[in-house]
Amino acid sequence: MTKSFEFKRRSFFAVAAASAAAVQFVGIGKALAQTPAALSAAAGGSSASLGPLKEIKAGALNVQYAEVGPENGAPVILLHGWPYDIYSYVEVAPILAAAGYRVIAPYFRGYGGTRFLSEKTPRNGQQAAIAKDIIDLMDALKIERAVIAGYDWGARTANIIAALWPERCKALVSVSGYLIGSQEINKKPLPPKAELAWWYQFYFTTERGEAGYDANRHDFNKLIWQLASPKWNFSDAVYDRTAASFDNPDHVAIVIHNYRWRLDLAKGEAKFDALEKKLAKLPTIGVPTITIEGDANGAPHPEPAAYAKKFTGKYEHRLFTGGVGHNPPQETPAEFAKAVIDADNL
Repeated sequence: MTKSFEFKRRSFFAVAAASAAAVQFVGIGKALAQTPAALSAAAGGSSASLGPLKEIKAGALNVQYAEVGPENGAPVILLHGWPYDIYSYVEVAPILAAAGYRVIAPYFRGYGGTRFLSEKTPRNGQQAAIAKDIIDLMDALKIERAVIAGYDWGARTANIIAALWPERCKALVSVSGYLIGSQEINKKPLPPKAELAWWYQFYFTTERGEAGYDANRHDFNKLIWQLASPKWNFSDAVYDRTAASFDNPDHVAIVIHNYRWRLDLAKGEAKFDALEKKLAKLPTIGVPTITIEGDANGAPHPEPAAYAKKFTGKYEHRLFTGGVGHNPPQETPAEFAKAVIDADNL
């Protein structure tokens, strides 16, 4: 049965009460002393930490990732988007860890300290390649099955894993719902207002756009943050911490290839053709799922009614209100963490 919930911003205590340990971990007194607006501004504050990062060889990559929580805890994998990084989950991870979960937050190819093992590997950003990276990471970490949550590129990747490898996904949390696409679908024109929202995709199709992104990635991506989350009052320190991940030597190549591939302006790798053929059929997702939308999401995103039927298992949709934009885990971490716990219990 499909259920729909609306979540307004509230005190950290109220939304995290499902786990007394989690509330104790983040500090009740300080949270209760702040207004919802102050909590929003402080979310993912620059003083917060994911602890020492780890690295592991997985598939074509040496993946850098954060791991928080007990080693024997039920696994949760948190996937970031573009142009963001693992620090989107800097406040979510400790809540989940305190609730007993083993939390893994990896840098995608082209971000942070994640590196290709071979210079000969194509710097490929197509959707199937990124999803296979996460399956390879799960194999390397000996994680058979996990709750998987994400937004933006991370939501698409989580969708793909849930659709093509449902045995590896216990439950799904997906911001903006169903984001699996295909090159054929992306060839179809959109109404002018919708096309305008994709301005950067068209910019990236040009050599000028690639050079411009390379030269100005710090300011370019900060603009994306502002447009995608117009009511999120993030600090320069919070942004700059994430911006460091864009200094990865493969970052520009991966981003540019991702958007050009979507429009069939760049080739993918033949080894992913079979996966892309399955994805082009827009497979349904049967694992327990909670989808999320922010009421102030300034990035292109589908309406919930357009994708509800793609989720055929236990399903809920949640609208986060009060000015939540494109990055709910960092803008409203307690509500996002609660969604992960609730999806696990659907």
